[in-house]
Amino acid sequence: MAKAIFLDRDGTINVDREYVHKIEAFKLIPRTIDALRMLQDAGYLLIVITNQSGIGRGHYSEKDFYKLNEHMFALFSKNGINISKVYHCPHNPDEGCGCRKPSIKFIKEAEKEFRIDVSKSYVIGDKTADVKMGNDASCKTILVKTGKAGNDNLHNSKPDFIAENLYDAAKIIKRIDHMEKDI
Repeated sequence: MAKAIFLDRDGTINVDREYVHKIEAFKLIPRTIDALRMLQDAGYLLIVITNQSGIGRGHYSEKDFYKLNEHMFALFSKNGINISKVYHCPHNPDEGCGCRKPSIKFIKEAEKEFRIDVSKSYVIGDKTADVKMGNDASCKTILVKTGKAGNDNLHNSKPDFIAENLYDAAKIIKRIDHMEKDI
């Protein structure tokens, strides 16, 4: 079975500038490429799960979202990084949909599609919804201090680890993997 890193996008991979949907507003957080390469080289599938309420609120279209994804994929591909899939919730938080984080719907879909062992997988994000989703799905969780840094206080959830950024989160995972191999 595969192991995966379930990544939030805005505030974890790229700078969160509220409703990021234009290519010129997409700026990677420093060392993101290094972090993703380290995780991929350690044998993890890279899967993005992102709430995109800007679509539901009418700030941008789903087409805009896909166009930005293409830009992100090209940037990562140029650096030898493969994102297996991007799952997104396009709904406004008030819609009460079943896919908005902290829902584990997308983790369950990825688990089936990619034959993932969630007990060997991680959720990395900057919001309490990311941590709660990971906790509820039985993944290990890492809260990064970039973006919201867990200060949104929307969900009562405790991460397994706290990291300065995605690169530090990747180093934590590498350390844990190394320790588990020695056991």
